[in-house]
Amino acid sequence: MAAGGAQAPTFVPGRCGVVGLGLMGGSFAKAFAAAGVEVLAWNRTRSTLELAMIETVSGELDEGTIGTCELIVLAGYPASVVSWLERNACLVSPGAIVIDTVGVKRVICERCEEICADLPFTFVGCHPMAGTQFSGYAHARATMFKGAPLVVVPPALGDIERADVLERLKHLLAPCQFGSFTLATADDHDRVIAFTSQLAHVVSNAYVKSPTAREHRGFSAGSYRDLTRVARLNAPMWTELFLDNADYLSEEIGTIIASLQEYKDAIDGRDAEGLERLLAEGDSIKREVEGR
Repeated sequence: MAAGGAQAPTFVPGRCGVVGLGLMGGSFAKAFAAAGVEVLAWNRTRSTLELAMIETVSGELDEGTIGTCELIVLAGYPASVVSWLERNACLVSPGAIVIDTVGVKRVICERCEEICADLPFTFVGCHPMAGTQFSGYAHARATMFKGAPLVVVPPALGDIERADVLERLKHLLAPCQFGSFTLATADDHDRVIAFTSQLAHVVSNAYVKSPTAREHRGFSAGSYRDLTRVARLNAPMWTELFLDNADYLSEEIGTIIASLQEYKDAIDGRDAEGLERLLAEGDSIKREVEGR
């Protein structure tokens, strides 16, 4: 992964390219545009791109304009991000920064860094910790990332060069108003995200498969809404994400299955003491991890 070398940049300072105008990419484009940043974009569905060009995007991101962007945001499914970079890496400007928004980092960083290894720009793996249960450009908004953490996998560069790239990245992403930048290795990201995000989606999606879910109206309030919010999801995208992180996600699923079995055993056995212990234990851990 090179960071610029001696080759002269061809980018227009500050210009951003966005690949994929779904929820994430659309929100990046809208945040940049709201701050007066020039945005070029590409999207698989032409009608979405045409809509964005009316209200947000200045022009198309294509073979002739890729090299004019200082920052390129790859906001697609894991396989599509890698595929786009394989096809277009040679067109990226020297000194430019390319980031992704994918929810897994090992497979993405390994493949993208490999593609960029001998090219004069820098790839930085990123994961915005923001979103909704909805998908698509129609649900994108300029304030999506305001106050949200951005997980960043630092590029494999020397200390000074890496610090320079990260400072430039913070500057380029300032219109998004991220609340913090969390540095992590790709492995640590995937291990933790398997618990904080992926397991939550699996549990929520499985929870609504109870036949009783169809009878919830009039009997449900905050607890039901909280637990079922992310049951509604983009199945093709989450399938890719889950399988690209199968080892860590499977381990977390195994852990929660074992815990649920303990509750079931205590309830089946009418073991009040054991059940109270399990509930108190969970309450204590929640207070501990939340710092109160």
